Order: sequence, then C-alpha cells, then structure tokens
Amino acid sequence: MRSIKNTAISGKKVLIRVDFNVPMDEHQNITDDTRIRAVLPTLKYALDHNAVLIITSHLGRPKGKVVPEFSLAPVAKRLARLLEKNVIMAPNCVGPDVEKIVSNMNTGDVLLLENLRFHPEEQKNDDGFAEKLAKLCDVYVNDAFAVSHRSNASVVAITKYAPLSVAGFLLQKELDYFKKAIADPKRPLVAIIGGSKVSSKLGALENMLKHVDKFIIGGAMANTFLKSTGCSIGKSKIEEDLIDVAGSIIKKAAENGIKFYLPVDAKVASQFNSKAEVKIVPIQEIPSEWMALDIGPATSLLYSEVLQDAKTIIWNGPMGVFEMDAFSRGTIDMVNSVAESYAMTIVGGGDTDVAVHKAGKSDMITYISTGGGAFLTLLEGKPLPAVVALNNNKVNRLKAEG
Repeated sequence: MRSIKNTAISGKKVLIRVDFNVPMDEHQNITDDTRIRAVLPTLKYALDHNAVLIITSHLGRPKGKVVPEFSLAPVAKRLARLLEKNVIMAPNCVGPDVEKIVSNMNTGDVLLLENLRFHPEEQKNDDGFAEKLAKLCDVYVNDAFAVSHRSNASVVAITKYAPLSVAGFLLQKELDYFKKAIADPKRPLVAIIGGSKVSSKLGALENMLKHVDKFIIGGAMANTFLKSTGCSIGKSKIEEDLIDVAGSIIKKAAENGIKFYLPVDAKVASQFNSKAEVKIVPIQEIPSEWMALDIGPATSLLYSEVLQDAKTIIWNGPMGVFEMDAFSRGTIDMVNSVAESYAMTIVGGGDTDVAVHKAGKSDMITYISTGGGAFLTLLEGKPLPAVVALNNNKVNRLKAEG
C-alpha cells in the first residue's frame, strides 16, 4: 500500500478516515480516548506538512438516522485539546454546507465531519455516498483499521472516486505487527483465544492451526471444548452443535504437534449473577446445577507456565465473564502473565483491551490492536476489504499511468 508518508500533501485537501468510536457516559463525556490518541501521529503529520485536514468517522449505531447522542461534537472538543488547535465541527459529512466549509479552509485548518452512520448509505457501501465524500478531498487516507473489515462506503467505495487513496500510520502499524506475528514469528508462537462462543472464533481457530505452536483456550468457549473431551460441566454455557467440531480441532492440533491447553479448574456459580454463591472446583467436579464463569487459580498458574518460553503471543478474548468483578480474576491473571513474559505480545479485541487497561499493564504489552473485528478477520486468514480496496486503487492507477 502507498503511505501518506510517500505522498505530496502540502496545500492539499486531505480526508482521513479514522475510528473515533469512543466510549461515552450518559452525559456524552468521553471515558476513554485511546482511539483518538492512536491516530494523532497521522493527523499531526498532515498538519506538519501543511495539509488542509478533514477528518471523518462513525460513532455508535445510529442505524442511518440522526441521533443527537451519537454526534461527534464531544470528540471535536477532545481532539482540539489533544492537537492544541481549533477543530471546526461540521453539521454533516456530505452535502453543499460541508462543501462550502471545505472550500473556505486554509492549510493547517482542521474539520471534523459529523457521524458517517447518520447516513444509511455508509454501511451499504453506496457509490453515490462515497463519491460525495471523495469530492471533498485531493487525497484520501484510511487510518481506520478497526472498520477495515467492513465494506463501508468510507473505506471501500471511496477509493474508486478519490483522486488518490493511501494508508495512514495506524493502519500500516496494525498490519505490520500482525505480519510479524504470523508470517515470520519468533517461536514458540502461543495463541490465547477466549470469549463466549466457539462459533465466533471458529475461523480463527482453524486458520491458526497452520501457524501456532500452542493454544490456550478460555472463556465460555472452553466449555464446548471440555464437553467434547467427555467432561461433565453442569449448566455451563456450551454450543451443542459445535461439540464435534471442537473435538476435531483438538484432534487436528494433536496431529500437527500443537499443544492444546484447556482449563483444569473453574470458578463456578449457582446462577449467572454477580451476587450468586461461588466456589472454585476442579473441572471434573463442577456440580450439575452450577455453571463455570471464570478459569480458576490452578488454570491461571498452568497458563502462566505455558507462556514461560513463548517468544510471540497473540491474545483475543477474555478468560471469563470479565464484566462481572466476581469473575474477572482469571482475565486479570492472564494480563499479568502476558505482560510479564519476554515475548512480543499482541492483544486484540475490545474486552481484552479493556482488561489490559484495567490491570494497568498497557505499557508492558508490545502492541494493543485498536480493532476487535478486524483483528479477528486477520486471525481467520481473510483479507480486509478496505485494504484490498487500497491495493486495487494503487494497481488501477499504475495501469492508468502506464
């Protein structure tokens, strides 16, 4: 992909697609601005090179309608503070009013367009909508890794209409780190896969069988794997239709010489409730009316030992019902084990990211990905539609120039 760094942008109108889908409280106060800070290098580069800076993003799920609580206005205020510059807030993301504002901008000016998803055409990858966005710029920059697995107008169709389409620093960084971990990793390579469903991680699990040396499984998805080995797991959440599939993955791992680790104990509860009675039991002794909601201390210790010789670690998904404090211990223990390892560590997925920050270990992780779905798509071995669009754009322009 062509990079913004290899592109002449001085005096040009540069439209940068970012992911400012930040969490807010009920008063629209931003509670975590990590995603804003992640793209600052690209934004500052554009400003330092005398560009007219136009920024576009989505926020939340307004479902194609104007919903005031999903306005990007609070983001404009935070961005202004971080850039130490005035940020103009546009009333829309396309249309005559926006075009007029852009036409009056000077180099060094910063404009934040209103929420892309106020328009249903964005998520439909609509060509007409993409053309209107492209009309605003001389150079389009994709720096929104977190939405690059989606075929949305602002990351895919727009590349057909923008005069020039390139990648931003964050997008490149995400892809480079993933390439280091998968294409040419230092070994042993350990994949930690957690979360609630085998079905949501099935593609990743099957693809990673071609790459990893060890698997560590946690979260409710571990229950389905345990069930496939003949364990009785009480009323723990499982996916009945995937028990055989889970068993086949364990078998394939063994055939490929991959170590496959499952929980040996669990924190169980009498009901799915943070105030329920809890206890820690060996996996073989889960009471018939109880459910496993977190890995136990013996499992945490085992997993820590498994990571001792790791040179590369990829982690996606929590070890238990992390959102409930009573069942967050296993995930926090895993954060500590990953952070204290001597491996290159890559963490991806919203819940996993939250866990790392909650444990105060973010500075001890080599790289924390900004995209859950995009990260998972890469784990599945699939191309990202937005990246394909950028590469196709480059090929088409080279053909035209040739």
